[in-house]
Amino acid sequence: MTEPEKSKTVSSRQNLRKWLLVISFVLLPVTLMLISPLVIMMGAAQGIATGSMLLFIANFILSLVVARLWCGWLCPMGAWQEICSPVFKHTVQEGWRNYVKYGVTVLWLAVLAYFFFSAGGIRAVDPFFGMENGLSITSSATLMVVVVIFAIMFIVAYLMGRRGFCHVFCPVAALMITGRKIRNLAGWPALQLRPDASCCIDCKKCSRECPMGLDVNGMVRKGDMENADCILCASCADACPKGAITYGWMKKE
Repeated sequence: MTEPEKSKTVSSRQNLRKWLLVISFVLLPVTLMLISPLVIMMGAAQGIATGSMLLFIANFILSLVVARLWCGWLCPMGAWQEICSPVFKHTVQEGWRNYVKYGVTVLWLAVLAYFFFSAGGIRAVDPFFGMENGLSITSSATLMVVVVIFAIMFIVAYLMGRRGFCHVFCPVAALMITGRKIRNLAGWPALQLRPDASCCIDCKKCSRECPMGLDVNGMVRKGDMENADCILCASCADACPKGAITYGWMKKE
């Protein structure tokens, strides 16, 4: 493949990713009840496995082979943070911030277990729980709740750094990270990034393009691209002028 052809392919891949994120965000009036952890708790209190619960389970299972691909390509919450990314001037600092989401997830799972136990277990499955005529946002009250949620996500990302909500609070992220760690222990083939430090020229375009604000250049230099907060968006691979990062289906070495 010639250099112009390669650049065109790279550009097309990122354009596709960004369009998918925009579409997922625009579809929120329909899909909100299918992606909300709050809706899962509302259903659990009634002994109902909701569509959002089924999606969370599916994302965990998929994370065993594609890690956090959902976050990088389809999540409307991630899309919102990327849309607002020009406002976020810094990245999330390493340390305690990156561990908060695990505490949030454990607490959330404990509450879910309690609600289901109190309701007598899972007594029904309703993929469209909370939806009315196929829509998730059907009233001004629901719309205001959504506005508040997205305002909070913006504030968190503004204060914490790029995709700050994903880094710090998202329970879906914690579940998929757990799935990825299981895959890493098992070692079966999965979607991943592989670095070639010998090709790296330290231009740091990879780090600048990473929507999660990761030190991708440092990861390449260490020869290890495995990172809990990587969303496999391939922005780093597509930004690299020397092809130092390979994106594909590989077995963990």
